[in-house]
Amino acid sequence: MTNGCSLAIEQLSWAFMEPGEGILLGKPYYGTFIADISLRPGAVVILSTLASPEAISQYEKAATDFEANTGKRVRAVMLCHPHNPIGRCYPRSVIQALMKMCQARQMHLISDEIYALSAWNNQIDTGLALVRFESILSIEPAGLIDADLVHVLWGMSKDFGANGLRVGAIISQFSPELHSALKAMSLYSYVSGLSDQITSSLLLDDAFTDLYITLNRERLSYAHAFFVRMLEKNGIEYTKGCNAGFFVWLNLGKKYLEANPDEKLTSGTELTDMIMQRLLDNKVFLASGTGFGSEKPGWFRVVFAHPLTYMEEAMRRILVAVGKDK
Repeated sequence: MTNGCSLAIEQLSWAFMEPGEGILLGKPYYGTFIADISLRPGAVVILSTLASPEAISQYEKAATDFEANTGKRVRAVMLCHPHNPIGRCYPRSVIQALMKMCQARQMHLISDEIYALSAWNNQIDTGLALVRFESILSIEPAGLIDADLVHVLWGMSKDFGANGLRVGAIISQFSPELHSALKAMSLYSYVSGLSDQITSSLLLDDAFTDLYITLNRERLSYAHAFFVRMLEKNGIEYTKGCNAGFFVWLNLGKKYLEANPDEKLTSGTELTDMIMQRLLDNKVFLASGTGFGSEKPGWFRVVFAHPLTYMEEAMRRILVAVGKDK
């Protein structure tokens, strides 16, 4: 147990990597991963495209190039599953392919599953082959990867909306050496006694916990459908296939350029920054894709887990921000 999932990530970085050694991470990514992995441990984050069956070869190339150029090892792959900011789950086939790659290179596979209980029924993208959430712990490692190379993270902050409790967990079921290393660092990562008591009391109440998870999933599903219908009504592009987490990945750059065809911009960064400023001028905050390593300009992450009236007002302000007139 750790004082939040950020510290869990940092402790695994300390345990697995010497300064200058690498860890693979797909774009776009949760921005704080970079600091968690590299700020104090000194590990190097190697960015690649988001993991898919076609992208495994790109992960391989990124690792090979890093090792050839630096003389340092790539020690691990970092997943966010379900994914933040895309809101999708990794298919079993992709996870199995990553397992095989990690086995071949003797790399650790770390799966941050902090949104595991916030996967829900997508009411909009019914024609798509949506991927339901499966923990990597549910995949039999035999024939794919040594079990001591598989590690899962979870915490209370997302599924239970309890970030202030600072409760995280590292689940590594077959690595006593890792347990010993983590015990040596645990002096600096205790969960407080109060947080421990609150969390254990909550999770021991099966009736409440089951009801809460069910209700949370239903409300997330409804809120997502409500927000996406507004996006479609107003012609705003977004990434479809989301069925987990609290966010939609959307393209305001395209909408802005459609509404402002005479706008002269010198770069994608300028486009993103201009939209961000106009959003702030209209008193609405969205997470800029720049902080997520977005490969395309003008993309933003919207959290839709709000009362419906808030989302209606937010959409009104977003449309003003990307329109011709403030």
